[in-house]
Amino acid sequence: MRLATWNVNSIRQRERHVAAWLARVQPDVLFLQEIKCQEPDFPRAGFEAAGYSCAVVGQKSYNGVAVLARVPFEVIHTALPGLDGDVAAQARYIEIEAAGMVLIGIYLPNGNSGGEAGYQGKLAFMAALKARAEALLAADRDFAILGDWNVAPTDDDYAKGALSAGDALIRPQTRAAYRSIVWLGLTDALRAVHPTGKLYTFWDYQSACFQRDCGLRIDHALLSPQLAERLLTAEPDRRERGEEQPSDHVPVVIDLAA
Repeated sequence: MRLATWNVNSIRQRERHVAAWLARVQPDVLFLQEIKCQEPDFPRAGFEAAGYSCAVVGQKSYNGVAVLARVPFEVIHTALPGLDGDVAAQARYIEIEAAGMVLIGIYLPNGNSGGEAGYQGKLAFMAALKARAEALLAADRDFAILGDWNVAPTDDDYAKGALSAGDALIRPQTRAAYRSIVWLGLTDALRAVHPTGKLYTFWDYQSACFQRDCGLRIDHALLSPQLAERLLTAEPDRRERGEEQPSDHVPVVIDLAA
């Protein structure tokens, strides 16, 4: 089973990129973030012609998540259970059941806009996500949470100078909230396969960041204990960042044994 996640930074601008990538990599399930369109405007026809069913949680011009799958699936939630406040109205969460697993796609708030209230929304999202993971663990479900977490968990996860000391992606509260989810017993798939070193998934468009390899690791896949035992490979597909007019994020691809 091949799972993937990709912040495409506008699906209508990157439809061609996604279609070519699907043909090349052939994931079974792909979660998309920051699609930046409402559901009627999502370009599903081409993906469906390629054998991928689509489910979309859209929002005009901002945010938005979707799932493309070539295996049967059922949508369970289109909003994060237990989340209240302004962030709850944003299109940032989709949860499906496929192949006996619960698969969750998230676009976690950045936390750098909206002042302290915006940052508290980020922490509230992470608290509700932790509660959802706890509920799935209590129910003995196999599950994965994939997406753009907007968290660089350790200093190894961003290039020197890429972030300021007070950035919401690396504030102590942010990292503590991320650790509290992992410490439930989940496995960070990329770090399970690549324990140390550069493993970036995002490079800003400014200042030749990609060419200088001044990147961040902020796209993650966390696996429940039994799924972690099936983990074979986990890689960011760096090739996509070198394409013409790319997203600033690259796909993260996870392979699980049958």
